[in-house]
Amino acid sequence: MPLVGQGKNDVGVADGTSVITARSRGIPIKYVATLYARFPSVVFALASSGIAAPADLRGKRIGIPGRYGSSYIMLQALLKSASLTLDDVTLVDFPDYSQGDAVAQSRVDAATGFVNNEPVQLERRGLKLNVLRVDEITPLPGPGLIVSDETLATKTEAVRRFIAATLKAMDEIVTDPKVGLDAAVVRVPELGADQATKDAQLAILQATIDTWKSPYTLAHGLGAIDRAAWSASIAFMATLPDLVPNPITVDVVVNIELLPSS
Repeated sequence: MPLVGQGKNDVGVADGTSVITARSRGIPIKYVATLYARFPSVVFALASSGIAAPADLRGKRIGIPGRYGSSYIMLQALLKSASLTLDDVTLVDFPDYSQGDAVAQSRVDAATGFVNNEPVQLERRGLKLNVLRVDEITPLPGPGLIVSDETLATKTEAVRRFIAATLKAMDEIVTDPKVGLDAAVVRVPELGADQATKDAQLAILQATIDTWKSPYTLAHGLGAIDRAAWSASIAFMATLPDLVPNPITVDVVVNIELLPSS
């Protein structure tokens, strides 16, 4: 985000919650297209743990990569929906991102992760999971395309075409996921090392595709930005310490004018 804000990179991909914080701290970036219409960060637990709703997290050990970023914000939103806070759980840090294995081995009761990563891999190992999603509780904005204010003003048409090309590719992959997998294997050959690896990557891709679509994007098209959801997210994040140090509005953070639907 700083590199995009400084103009050193024209376009970036950033989590929407991080964009809110960055803009509040004066980094001149705007979110111009949604990639993940459903928030990909989730809490997952073995089905046998009995954790099926946010209220069930009380008193539990929760694995997390660190006390920052989208997973940390998402966890607080889930807890708040059940009138809980971080004081009601025990956080266990996994800076090496091994919290999925910790859940599988019952070293923690639950963990944060991405719906297209740890849950997919654990379920392919035959484990049954419960996954808690924040979408229906607080509509946090997921990762999307960002540009700086200056790039938006001086390279408007190039950004518009980049957005259109990205969304066209996403639409083609939704129609035929194999198109996306084959393209990925060309760039990263080890993803197609053998059939088992390709099958796993296809499952991950399908879970990713599922996050591109929400009721809002189904009505307004891939990439659409739900301004009402962003307003709700800004309001929620302003209640958390240090995340929104200076007041901002949705108009300062997002720009919908370059989307094909506009």
